[in-house]
Amino acid sequence: MEKRSLGRTDLQLPILSFGASSLGAEFRSIDLGEAFSAVHTALDHGMNFIDTSPFYGRGMSEVMLGQALKGIDRSSYLLGSKLGRYTHQHFDFSAARVGESIHTSLDRLGTDHLDLLLLHDVEFVKLPQIWEETIPAVLKAKAEGKIRAIGFSCYPMACFHKVLDQVEHDIDCILSYNQYTLQNTSFADKLLPRLTGKRLGAINAGPFSARLLTNAPLPDWLQEPEEVKAAARTAAKLCQDNGVDIAQLALQFSCAHPDIASTVAGSANPKNVEKWAQWLAEPIDQSLLAAVQEIFAPVKNLGHQEGLTENN
Repeated sequence: MEKRSLGRTDLQLPILSFGASSLGAEFRSIDLGEAFSAVHTALDHGMNFIDTSPFYGRGMSEVMLGQALKGIDRSSYLLGSKLGRYTHQHFDFSAARVGESIHTSLDRLGTDHLDLLLLHDVEFVKLPQIWEETIPAVLKAKAEGKIRAIGFSCYPMACFHKVLDQVEHDIDCILSYNQYTLQNTSFADKLLPRLTGKRLGAINAGPFSARLLTNAPLPDWLQEPEEVKAAARTAAKLCQDNGVDIAQLALQFSCAHPDIASTVAGSANPKNVEKWAQWLAEPIDQSLLAAVQEIFAPVKNLGHQEGLTENN
């Protein structure tokens, strides 16, 4: 699989990476054999950067991933986890928790280092703590060799810029989710030029935008506005009429941007992972893409609020 550099680091990421949130049974109950097979299928197809977090399954994802990777040469894959978010309501970005969280993640994953560590969903806390307390503690762990690269994730574009104003010289990359998709390109429009100018790495997650850009029933917890959901159903029908799964178009589009090092997608079903690899080997239908983008034009970049109001 094609690889791209992660900013100024020496990490080369596959254009499609494996997200291990599903291993934490975040979206449905999982079959252990299938889940392990999904990880191995991803690696077999060159998706050798794996993204997880102690938040996913409240630790279950890291534990499961550690088991799935047993016996596999550590040098053959890159591993990323996160810290700071531990439940839907519990956030702890204190310096004291940084060391504890890293130690726990390493133990669960069965490794002595992380290739990437991200501060997870910083928009939910008072931001000064991030640069005054969390980043210095993470930099210490990096200096000790426990982490190769560091960054942070959030949803609001304004929050990215507020944090970057303080930490862009200390970090290596950021991760944005659900905002470089067929419907929402805020990441590329509002943030990517700053990142490329500073040689900071860019990772995109959520190419299917929480099932919005699939043929699956939309989950009750999906927060996007109703007009966005309606446009997505119309676009899915157009793709279906043209013999294409909208999820294929969505994945191809998200992985195509040359300045985004990698797009992260996750599934505990190896058949899905196999299908993604096949889709990326096919050329994107440019005429269908243009027609879908026209459908989404009236609702382009419409999203929702996440985190503290002051951070949006």
